[in-house]
Amino acid sequence: MAGEYSSRNHQGKKRGRNDKGNKKGGGDYSSQKNYDGGHEDTFNSRKSSRHQQEFEPQTSFIRKQVDPELSKYFSEISNVIEGTEIDYEERSGICGNALEEARGKEVELATDYILSHTLQSLLEGCSLEHLCSFLHGCSNDFPRIAMDKSGSHVAESALKALAMHLQDTENISLIEDTITSICQAIVLNPVDIMCDCYGSHVLRSLLCLCKGVPIDSAESHGKKSSVVLAERLNLKPAHFDRNVSQQHSQGFPNMLIYLVKEMLNAGRKDITTLQVDQYSSLVLQTALKMLGGNEEELLHIIPILLGCSMETIQEGKVIEVDAANKLLSLMKESAFSHLMEVILEVAPETVYTELLEKVFKNSIFDLSSHHCGNFVVQSLISHAKSHNHMDLIWEELGTKFKELFEVGRSGVVASIIATGQRLQSHETKCCQALAAAVSLANESARYIVPRILFLDNYFFCRDKSNWNWPNDAKMHVMGTLILQIVFKFPSEFIQAYISSITSLEADHVLHALKDFGGARVLEAFFCSNASGKQKRKLVVRLRGHFRDLSLHPSGAFTVEKCFSVSNLSMREVIVSELIDVQSELSKTKQGPHLLRTLDVEGFAKRPEQWKSRQATKESAYKEYFATFGPKAPNTTSSKKNSFLSTAHRSSQPEKVKEMRKEIDNHVATLLEPSLKTAGKHTPEVDTKPARDNNTLKTKNKKRKSVDNVGYEDAVGSKVIDGDSKKSSKSGDKKLKKQHKEGSISKSSRKKMKS
Repeated sequence: MAGEYSSRNHQGKKRGRNDKGNKKGGGDYSSQKNYDGGHEDTFNSRKSSRHQQEFEPQTSFIRKQVDPELSKYFSEISNVIEGTEIDYEERSGICGNALEEARGKEVELATDYILSHTLQSLLEGCSLEHLCSFLHGCSNDFPRIAMDKSGSHVAESALKALAMHLQDTENISLIEDTITSICQAIVLNPVDIMCDCYGSHVLRSLLCLCKGVPIDSAESHGKKSSVVLAERLNLKPAHFDRNVSQQHSQGFPNMLIYLVKEMLNAGRKDITTLQVDQYSSLVLQTALKMLGGNEEELLHIIPILLGCSMETIQEGKVIEVDAANKLLSLMKESAFSHLMEVILEVAPETVYTELLEKVFKNSIFDLSSHHCGNFVVQSLISHAKSHNHMDLIWEELGTKFKELFEVGRSGVVASIIATGQRLQSHETKCCQALAAAVSLANESARYIVPRILFLDNYFFCRDKSNWNWPNDAKMHVMGTLILQIVFKFPSEFIQAYISSITSLEADHVLHALKDFGGARVLEAFFCSNASGKQKRKLVVRLRGHFRDLSLHPSGAFTVEKCFSVSNLSMREVIVSELIDVQSELSKTKQGPHLLRTLDVEGFAKRPEQWKSRQATKESAYKEYFATFGPKAPNTTSSKKNSFLSTAHRSSQPEKVKEMRKEIDNHVATLLEPSLKTAGKHTPEVDTKPARDNNTLKTKNKKRKSVDNVGYEDAVGSKVIDGDSKKSSKSGDKKLKKQHKEGSISKSSRKKMKS
């Protein structure tokens, strides 16, 4: 994502057959891009240390020629199952009979460049019994097949086919016996297969199968850098692998533990090789993720991976004091740095604390400056578990934000700010340190946000005192992520940032909105608990541009946010600008949702009724929050934003979303009787200002939908015309009565009170 992420990218070995006609099979593995620690990487084919130069796994074997008659038979079978359409049962029978003919010849067929494709198709189409029979027949030779260029595809196809039957509880013992025979063959010499380009990928698939997670899923084999980064920075709900048990099928936990333990026991003497080998690192990362949450096993496995002696492990310690310097050196190796990130991710708190105090202490800044080590530091910070952890990290990095920016380590700064926000620790210090890092002495706060949006452009500028907004530059990805985190803090900590973003010129706001990262920053500001007046100050700058913004790929979201924080008169301006582009908007991805949410068609046909509905909904929100929302402190600013502030700091966006949905549904029920009669009679819209209550009630009954409005507007907006106030009185009384009678669910009350 950010500049420093590309510094670890290396050209790697290709894992594929490069065949043009490979319609079946495991696909063309053109490169090793799987990085379980958090970055999409291709690894350098050369060995990264002298340990790897001393160890070269022996994977070659004498390849036997396939019997010509057998080769002819399988070629004919290939034509039958691929060239014609046959039903499932007939196909299964043909595949099963063909696999019977392959008995005793599994290795020759699986490692043949051409026939291996046919064998893959047979394994994918046969019954479970024939599949298990095939795997049992070649279980002793499974490591040899897995380490072959063609055979690895066959092995993975077989494991994927086996995974498809995990839901079949009647045959689960048959599957378990098959996996057991494969694992027993692998643990006889696991180091070779772990360090092999092809074998490591098969072994990771086997680990996933034992766990019961999808073999092809990103959760199993690793995540893209953008996904991991979003989770670490609290911008996306974490799908931590220790919780993957809620999603996976029935697995074999005992077999998973057996396989991992035996691999490490057999590879203990080669641990220095496994630590720095690019392929074994991937296997070990997957093993750790599959065991995430199992503290008992992790307490046994992690010390082995860190190279601790048996005496240290038996004493219940994680790391020897003398080994700390060695580990710090290893963290500057690409493969081990990836592995260390995952260790920190899954480590129990006791292990994490010991690593922080014995290994990282007094070395965090030095490691942060290294092109590989800084990712380990990011993982260390992101998985801090207490205020004490944050105290130690802040002591070494809290005054180094500017230095980190200057050497291109903005990801480390982002991790500190995100962890401070997550733990609600050092919040004021984080915001102040960030602002100080991008500000000159005695300078106005207005420059803070622009300089963070263009981090590299600013810090690489020679004359920083004369730096101006670069109209032709792309916004810094990590800078935009940092600002998204900042606007999740309570407003009392980020007043300088609010002042800066609301001081942006109209052209600069438009520039930001047409950049995906910049648009996210403005959305984060609109979702923050800044006051409605501050938000509307920025919305006004966009008057006359909502039409073009709504048609921009990232602009539709922003227009919706602007609508939710605006008062009634500004909402009219926004909707009126969208009337002329209804047709174009309906053809875009987000356009239909935007048109429906803002009820653009309703405004175009009956603007007075549209305004009345907006006022009624606003009144309903106020009544709801007044009845069920938390009690606000006796300060004006806190009173306006009490609900938002509480919801924001609770870090429970799903609960907030549920409450908002229930509010909208409840408001919709108020108009339900009216919806049934809508469309039967449509009187002419009287544009005269004088309206009595009955007439306005009749007009409110003509609508068929109720739109969502933002919390800020529901709580803080005061711009309601006199007629709208009158029209909402009856709705207010009805809502209040239903509240007293208990029409709101008990669960909803608990959510609101919490």
